[in-house]
Amino acid sequence: MKLIQVAQRAVDLDRASDFYSRLLDAEPSGRFDPPGLLFFDLDGTRLLLDRGAPTALIYLDVADVRSLLDEFRTRGTRILQDAQLVHRHSDNSLGPAGTDEWMAFIEDSEGNTLGLVTRYQRG
Repeated sequence: MKLIQVAQRAVDLDRASDFYSRLLDAEPSGRFDPPGLLFFDLDGTRLLLDRGAPTALIYLDVADVRSLLDEFRTRGTRILQDAQLVHRHSDNSLGPAGTDEWMAFIEDSEGNTLGLVTRYQRG
């Protein structure tokens, strides 16, 4: 089984498009307005930003959560929780063995909470 789509509430599609385009470093893959739908492709899983969707807590794998937070701070993005080590992977049960998982939480342009995750190789 494969996850095909995740929906997130987005009241203002233009504002959400700008925010997520910057975050994901990608343009939307589709927009249907009306009824108020905006799509991004996350490596084969669709992220649907939808005026009618409930808010969801989405976790995104990012290249370097600490650097990304610095960038978002300069843009005035609300940081809900700074990056911190949440797990050291000693086996492959929850992530690649030999990595340290760091996580932070920000607020997106629509008031939703986003989790940002990076697994750094221990060296």
